[in-house]
Parts: sequence; C-alpha cells; structure tokens
Amino acid sequence: MTAFLEVLSFSFSVTGPIFVLLALGVLLRRTGMLTDGFIDAGSRLVFTIALPMLLFMSIAKTQIGDSVNLGMIAYGLVATLVIYLLLEWGAKYCVQPAQDRGVVVQGGFRSNFGVVGLAYCLNAYGDEGLAVVSLYLGLVTILVNVLAVVTLSRSLHRRQGAGKIARGIATNPLIIGILLALPVSWLQLPLPEVLWQSGRYVADMTLPLALLCTGAALNFRSLRSEIGNTVLASLSKLVLVPVLLGVGGIALGFRGTELGVLFLMASAPSAAAGYVMVRAMGGNASLAANIIALTTLGSILTTSAGVMVLRWLGVI
Repeated sequence: MTAFLEVLSFSFSVTGPIFVLLALGVLLRRTGMLTDGFIDAGSRLVFTIALPMLLFMSIAKTQIGDSVNLGMIAYGLVATLVIYLLLEWGAKYCVQPAQDRGVVVQGGFRSNFGVVGLAYCLNAYGDEGLAVVSLYLGLVTILVNVLAVVTLSRSLHRRQGAGKIARGIATNPLIIGILLALPVSWLQLPLPEVLWQSGRYVADMTLPLALLCTGAALNFRSLRSEIGNTVLASLSKLVLVPVLLGVGGIALGFRGTELGVLFLMASAPSAAAGYVMVRAMGGNASLAANIIALTTLGSILTTSAGVMVLRWLGVI
C-alpha cells in the first residue's frame, strides 16, 4: 500500500500543478479578470520572449555533451515521424469529410510541447528534466511544424512552398532562442550576472503565465459539435501516441529521466498553435478547437495514469 501511495503521489506531483493553473485560468476568465486582450498579449509574450528565454537559460548553463542523449533525441524524432505516417494512413479510412483529415492528424500527433509538456517535465524532474528536454524540444518543434503544414496542405489541397516553411522555422522564437544558446553552452561563454539574473526573472514567469492563458482560452462549448472526429483525434493524442512512444522507448532501453521526458512530452495535449494554423489555412477551425479543449482536459487523467504505470514498473 505504501508503494502505491508513493507512485500516486509522484503522479499527482507531475500533473496536479498543471490542473490547478489551468483551472485557475478558466475561473479567472469566467470572473472577467482575464480578458481576450490579456490572453492574446500574454500568449504572445510567452511565445516570443519568455519561453525562448527559458530555453536559452537552460541550454546556456549546461554542457550539452553531458546532459543530452543524442540517441533519445533521434528515437523521439523517428518515432514522431512514424506515428505521423500511421495517422495519415488511418485517417484515409476513418475520417470524413476528406478535408478534415489533416486537422485530425495534426491534432493527433502535435503536442503542446512548449507549455504543458515542458511543465510536466519540470514538475517531474526539475532542472535535470529541463536540461534533457530543451534541445529535444527545439528539434521536435521543427519536425512537427513541417509535418503539420504537410498534412493540412494535403487535405485542403493547398500548396505551401519550401521557402515559406523554411522562413517559418527560421523566424520561430523558440528555435532562435535555442540556436543562440548553443554556442554559449559549447564554448562555456561567461555572461554578466545582471543578464543571468534578468533572464531568470523572465524565464520564471513562463509556465505560470502560459498555463493561465491556456486555461482561459479553453472553449468547452465547442465540444458539442463534430464529436466523432474530435474523439478520434483525442484518443490518438492521449493514448496511441504516448503508448507507442513509451513502449518503443522501453524496448530500446531508455530509462529514468530520458524515458520520462519522452513519455511526458508525447502525452501533452494537442498544441494550441494548431488552431491558429488551421484557421489561417482555411480548414475546420472549430474541429481544431474541439481537439485542443478535449485533449487538454483528458491529458491530466491519461498522463497521471501513464506516469503511475511507468513508476510502478520502475522504469522512470
């Protein structure tokens, strides 16, 4: 019984704070304390400044060779690509109408890595988890953004040139923050203490602000429509993807923090940025919003269950 309670306590310590901040965001939105303007401005602040600073600080202060397992990163990228191909194949037979297939596929494999996934890892492993996840986050962000454009373009019959995709990647603030940090880490370049302290202040506000804005932006009323495709994408995101990636990681010998990071990043809900991309490309934006809302709610439960199982097995 004691062992079970320890497993339960660890699981709740990972997901509990996320649930509290998301719920607080919902509550503050309903009371009018968080407005649309605040949510938009706060989300932009997180994406363009705070989160890139958090990743920069994490990478810059660690020695990449000591904290990064290139095998883990390679496995995560290959597994993500394989899962994407499986979802593309399955959507061809299971998703109607055809123009919604890209929305379902994107919702099924594209995680909210930068906010919820990162928060899961920080709650579980602290600075050690942040050091392991930072470079992985940057590389997998590039991959899923490219795959999201590909799947939406295919289903909507819209062309997105390689140049436009490359520009989107090159101007992504997360990628910029990581690239700026790499030479600082590799060369162990000293930075003035005032810059480090200022950077820490900015980085420390990232996850609380991001989770409050995410909770405030949830729209549960939209869940009443298009429930079939919404559930299909949500089951893929919350069950299929984490299970496949976790089982594959165990089979390949990953354990501890590395396996935990792989699972927690995969079990995060569908990325909020997916809604923006679907809407901009003329896709079914209400379906995208449904998937984000349902996976954000469900991720707390499925991630808790997954962490309990992995902890009970003694692999994380």
